[in-house]
Amino acid sequence: MTKQRETRDRVLELIETLGIGEAIPSERQLTTDLGVSRLTVRAALDELVRDGYLIRRRGSGTFVSEPKIAQELTMTSFTEDMQRRGMSPASRTLELKIIPAGAQLGRLLHVSPSEPVMVAKRLRLADHETMAIETLHVRESLVPDLTAADLQEHSFYELLRNRYVTTIAGGVQTIEPTVTDEDESQALGVPLHSPAFRFERVTHSAAGEIVEFVESIYRGDRYRLVTALSIPHERRRSRDGDGRAAPGKRRG
Repeated sequence: MTKQRETRDRVLELIETLGIGEAIPSERQLTTDLGVSRLTVRAALDELVRDGYLIRRRGSGTFVSEPKIAQELTMTSFTEDMQRRGMSPASRTLELKIIPAGAQLGRLLHVSPSEPVMVAKRLRLADHETMAIETLHVRESLVPDLTAADLQEHSFYELLRNRYVTTIAGGVQTIEPTVTDEDESQALGVPLHSPAFRFERVTHSAAGEIVEFVESIYRGDRYRLVTALSIPHERRRSRDGDGRAAPGKRRG
């Protein structure tokens, strides 16, 4: 076991004895207590910050952070997801504008490049803590008279159902790791180039119409992704009851 890994594990044991929001000892104190170099302590703390166990506050120190939120890959809205976890969701509309779809949005939303599209950028919060930046793209004709206040006071999916008689039935979502740029870091209140997840989602209605294209940046120190796994049906049929490959079939 390397010195850095051993130091990380010992600091992790210390974290488990502290409460959320409590400060850990300074790097200098940890260097003395653990008998390792300050460089080793700093590298171990950097790793624990990246993994979401600790949070640094400039000028104040390093503190125990809240556990990461397990983000299941489902079609629930941010508002519904946070409420299900017993947290209080909130939104701040950072920008709301109408633009021509252009070539790229036109392809994603299945509209002509000249179609007016509403673009709404929102900061998503839970229990007053920033969680994500979400940029919604939806054709204006689907959501006439939608305001910034509407998006701050209601879930967008709730507005679609109750006001615009449109229900999301499914969609396709891609996820990739990234780091925050200057604007994203400032909005989320995290250091520049902090780890994050980039979500891109295209959803459709029960009638098969494309409803929205959404780009989201989720804080990597507050989220971990969870999904259920299963063996495809055709592979299950190729195996017998005790898990061995069926006669004439190779193991895959």
